[in-house]
Order: sequence, then structure tokens, then C-alpha cells
Amino acid sequence: MSVKDIFVPDIGDFDSVDIIDVLVSPGDIIAVDDSLVTVESDKASMDIPASEAGVVKEVKVKVGDQIAEGHLLITLEVDTATEAAPAEVPTKAVEPVKGEAPKVAIPEPTRPAPEPPKQVQPAAKPAPVGAHIDTNREVKSHASPSIRKFARELGVDLKLVQGSGKKNRILQNDVQNFVKGELAKPRSDSMASGGNALSTLAMPVIDFTKFGDIQTKPLSRIKKLSGANLHRNWVTAPHVTQFDDADITDLEAFRKDMKAEAEKRGVKLTLLAFLIKASVNALKAYPNFNASLSVDGDTLIMKNYYNVGFACDTPDGLVVPVVKDVQNKDVLAIAADLMDLSGKARERKLKVEEMQGGCFTISSLGGIGGTQFTPIINCPEVGILGVSRASIKPIYNKATGEFEPRLMLPMSLSYDHRVVDGADGARFTSHMRMMLSDVRRLLL
Repeated sequence: MSVKDIFVPDIGDFDSVDIIDVLVSPGDIIAVDDSLVTVESDKASMDIPASEAGVVKEVKVKVGDQIAEGHLLITLEVDTATEAAPAEVPTKAVEPVKGEAPKVAIPEPTRPAPEPPKQVQPAAKPAPVGAHIDTNREVKSHASPSIRKFARELGVDLKLVQGSGKKNRILQNDVQNFVKGELAKPRSDSMASGGNALSTLAMPVIDFTKFGDIQTKPLSRIKKLSGANLHRNWVTAPHVTQFDDADITDLEAFRKDMKAEAEKRGVKLTLLAFLIKASVNALKAYPNFNASLSVDGDTLIMKNYYNVGFACDTPDGLVVPVVKDVQNKDVLAIAADLMDLSGKARERKLKVEEMQGGCFTISSLGGIGGTQFTPIINCPEVGILGVSRASIKPIYNKATGEFEPRLMLPMSLSYDHRVVDGADGARFTSHMRMMLSDVRRLLL
């Protein structure tokens, strides 16, 4: 048996991460890729796997520790019998000739084994930049320090590079092909003249201390990431926002009637659960809203699944967990998922996969206030529904000829005008209004 140290591998662009769970103990038998610890960045949690198999001898970390690449995690007892033993050098036995001194056996000179021929990748036409990227997930770039330095020297963001090495590890050739692909992209006239079609004037540098006392406060990592994504989404997708009001008087009465029964099942039944259920019905009626535009803009990717994200406000910033397979769930099951994902978001325990795969997003500000707003599309989705605080309004009843007090919910639907035209935008909000005004329709 030999003892080996297991260190923290490359964990991406993080200076350090916090350990939130230690998954092994001394004496445990582990295999390659078994999880050792769970760590948490500012946005998500992930497991660090074992690179060797053996018996855990000593755990060198504990919950709450901050670790980085190269930090010692555990010591491991490895069975040396399973390791390849060095091949013995064959020798020739030399028979002594009569009358001569016996000769010492001389080993055959060894020659290094020939290196296997390097596989040369055939030259491929550079793919359009970003064609391989799923922008609805947090991209992790796996590359060695030397490759990261090489990318920095060229000004390449490794999050945009697809690795061709083992387990999608980024190689130098991948960075070079990315740069070639970027240079091969067609340029517009404004770009050819030295500008960028989406570029803006540089923000002026102002010394605010000239006007009074100031203090600086760093942005959280979530806000930095969200800010970059929101800016990209705003300038990439031409936004149009459709406004409408839905009569939720009967729906709210039904929700309150079901509140006690839901609590018996350990579920908090909120309006958002009904909104998510209704949105799936509308997505089925207008499938262009349940699609994504390809990166080259030539095709529309139609989705046959229905995953709905919801904007969740946390102390560190905005995150968007995703409720999966909504078409197969009733309102109570959706409400249970909302409770689980919201709790994880507030405790910073959301996993990356719990924020991926969304088809449509709902941003609810009803618990805070306001009337209407313009939500920003969560690309590559093409639509997002914003709802504000419901209020009592006098609505004219044609049957009675009188005004009646009704609880009206303001809705703000933003959509990508490259995919959805204005008529379908109005039809979508009308469909939502119809679904929410009659709770029985949610059962169809």
C-alpha cells in the first residue's frame, strides 16, 4: 500500500470556493470520480470528484473551509499491487567457454518505446463564434494554467471556447481555432470601419469626490454575472412589451379556499404556481414562444418540453431557478417545486442544473408593488412574463349593465421580435387572461 495526496483540481475562474459538505470519512473505500466534497461559489454548488481509487486515510478539510486549486483535500491509501510493475530487462545467459573465465551476463541495451503517433485533427472550417454555446447555463471552462495565460494574452474569454480534449478540456488548438473563427466572421460596414455594430460610447470617468463624500461597495458575483447577461440580452434581442390585465377575482378566491388544504400537505400555494401552469397552456397554443433562435439566425429550434423559470430575489442578487416538466404537474406539485427551489436560492444551495433548461420565464413583483414594467428576455428564450401587484378596479359587466369591483392583475409580456410578431404577442396575453379568469380552464 502507498499513500497519495488528493488535491483540488482546476475549478474554473474562482479564486476560492467554500466547502459546504464533506462527503467522505477516514476508512471509506472510494472509486475514481466518487464525490469527495461539495463546494459552493457565489452562484452554484458542485462536487469535487476523486482522481484515484483507494481507502481514505485522512481528511484534510472541513465544512466552512475556503479552498482553491492545489489545496490538499485527503490522503488516500492506494493498493500498489494494482499499479503496473516495471518490466524486467531480459538478459542473455552466456555459457563460459572451457579454459576461459566466466563472462558476466550483459543486459541487452534498452531502447525507449516509440511514442504513439500524434493524432492530427483535420483542418475544419471555423464555426461561427458562439455556435456551440448554450447561453441558458453557466459555462465552465476547463483548461490548464498555461492555456489560460495563452488565452489572456490573446484576449479570449474561455467561456466561449469549446474544448476538444479529454472531458472537454480546452487545448491550445481550440483557442487558436476560436480566434480564427472570430476573424472569419462577416463584418458589417460599421465594424469594417473600426467600430462594432453594438458598441456604445465609453462611460465618462468622473471624480465624484468633487461633489461630496462617497463610499464604494463591490458588486456581488451574481450581480456581475447577471449584469453582463442582461446587457447582452437587451442589445441582442429586439424587445417588444405587450401589456394587459387579467381578472383573477375567482382565481384568488379559489387559491384562498385551497390554502388550508395545501398547508396540510406542507405546500405554500401562491399565485405564481397558477401563473406557471397557465403559461404552459399558452406555450402549447403558441409554440413560437416555446422556441429559441439558432445562433446564426437561420433556424428556429422548437422545444417539445415545458420548463418554466422564475426570477428569484436573493440577498446576493437575482437568480432564475427552473421548474422542470411543468406539463406533467398539477398546481400543488408546481407549488412544492417553487418552495424547494426558492429555499435553495436563498440559502445559496442551487445547483447549476437547477438553473438550466428553461423555455420561458416569469418575473413576479406582485409582492413588492408597482403597476407595469418591461422585463428583459432571458436569452436564448424568446419570451418573459412580468406580473405586478393586483388591485381592485371597477369593471363594467355587460350582463348587468353595472360596474363591479374585480381584482385585476397587470401583466407585461416581453418577447423577441425576431421570432414573435405583435399579433401573436397580443394573442398570448389574451390567452393568459382567459386562462386566469376561469380557474376551471387550468384543468383542461
